[in-house]
Amino acid sequence: MIEVVERFLRYVKYNTRSDAHTGMQPSTPGQLEFSQTLKEEMVEVGLEDVTLDENGYLMGFLSSNLDSEVLTIGFIAHVDTFPEMSGKHVIPKVVENYRGGNIVLNEEENIVLSPERSPELLKYIGQDIITTSGKTLLGADDKAGVAEIMTAMAYLKKHPEIKHGRIAVCFTPDEEIGEGTTHFDLKKFGATFAFTVDGSELGELEYENFNAARAKITFKGINFHPGYAKNKMVNSIWVAHEFLAALPKHSTPETTSGNEGFYHVTSIKGGVESTEMEVLIREFDKENFERRKNVIQNGVRDFSKKYDLLIDLEMKDQYYNMRERIEPVQYIIEIAKQAMVACGVKPQIQPIRGGTDGAHLSYMGLPTPNIFTGAHNLHGRYEYIPIPSMEKAVEVIVKIAELSVEKLHK
Repeated sequence: MIEVVERFLRYVKYNTRSDAHTGMQPSTPGQLEFSQTLKEEMVEVGLEDVTLDENGYLMGFLSSNLDSEVLTIGFIAHVDTFPEMSGKHVIPKVVENYRGGNIVLNEEENIVLSPERSPELLKYIGQDIITTSGKTLLGADDKAGVAEIMTAMAYLKKHPEIKHGRIAVCFTPDEEIGEGTTHFDLKKFGATFAFTVDGSELGELEYENFNAARAKITFKGINFHPGYAKNKMVNSIWVAHEFLAALPKHSTPETTSGNEGFYHVTSIKGGVESTEMEVLIREFDKENFERRKNVIQNGVRDFSKKYDLLIDLEMKDQYYNMRERIEPVQYIIEIAKQAMVACGVKPQIQPIRGGTDGAHLSYMGLPTPNIFTGAHNLHGRYEYIPIPSMEKAVEVIVKIAELSVEKLHK
C-alpha cells in the first residue's frame, strides 16, 4: 500500500490546473505532460492497449484472468485540478501520527488547518495525513483517484489469485471546467458500468447529483450625461442589482445543504449601458429545477417590461441528476456497498452537491456512480487526505473488481 502514497506524492507535483478560457482540449499543456508520464506507468504496470489521444484521454485495459468470458467494468479519474487555485509548485507535507489540534501549514504566513474550521480532522487522530504547504491546493481532486486506481490495477496484476473480468481505465482531462466527457470514447472504453473515483470522505458512495444550468443575463441600459439624466438614464448596474436582490436570499450556496438547491451568482461586471450577470442554477428534483429556471426567465421578462429595457438571457442546461439512469441498475450500487463493507468501510450514501463526469457518462449510456478518494477541503489551501483512507480506496477498487464477476457472468 505504500505505492499509493508514493504515486500520489509524485503526481501532485505536476501542474495540471485546467483553464476554461483557452478553447483547447486539454485546456492546458500540463495535463498532457502528466498523462504522457501516466501512459508509461500504465504500460509498466501491465495494462494493455494503452493509448493517449490528441484530446488528452488516456485509456488502458487490464485483461480478464477468468476462464470464461465476462463483460467489462471501468474506473475513471481526472488529471486536472481546480482552475481558481494555484496548482503550481505543490509541496505536499506528510503529518505523521496526527495528535489532534492545529496543523501549521505555513508558519511564515500563519496558515493553519484547524479542527475549528475542519472538525472532521479529529476523526483521523493517530493517522498519517498529507496536507498542502498552505500556498497551493493539494490536488487530491483528483490525483488521489488516479493514484488509487493505478495502485489497484498494479495489485491485481501482481495477484492473479484474485479473479476479475476485463477492466477499463480512463484518465480524463478538464473535468473541473465541465469538459471531462466531451470527447470520451464510450465504444472504445467498452464497459457495462463504471465508477468515478472522485469523491471525498472515506465511505462516500454517490449516485445522485444536481441538475444544473447556467444563465448569462445582459442588462442593456441607456446612458446620458449624469447632470441631465433625470427621467432619461436607465443605469443597467442598478437594474442588475435590483434583479439580484429579488432572488430568494435563503436559496444560495452559503444558506443551503443536503438536498436543497440554490442560485449562485458567480459574476457581475459592466457599466451604465451594459451589465452582465452569470448565475448557476442547481436543484436535485427535476420539477423544482424547471421551476428555478422559470424564476430567472420570468424575472427577465418582468424587469424588461418594468424598465422598458432590453435584457438578453442565455440559459443552458449543463448536466442532469444521474439517479434517474442508475436506479434501474441498482445492482451496481450494491456491489460497491458490499465491497466497502468487506473492506471494513461504512458506506455513506449521499447526494453530490455538485457535478460529476459520472452524470454525463450515465446519460451517454454508461452508468457511473462515484466513490470516495478520502480527501477533504477540496479546491483550496486547506485540502488534506489521510493516508489510511487512500489505502482503503485501493482495497475497495480491488474488491469491486472481484465482486463484479458474478454479475457480469449473468
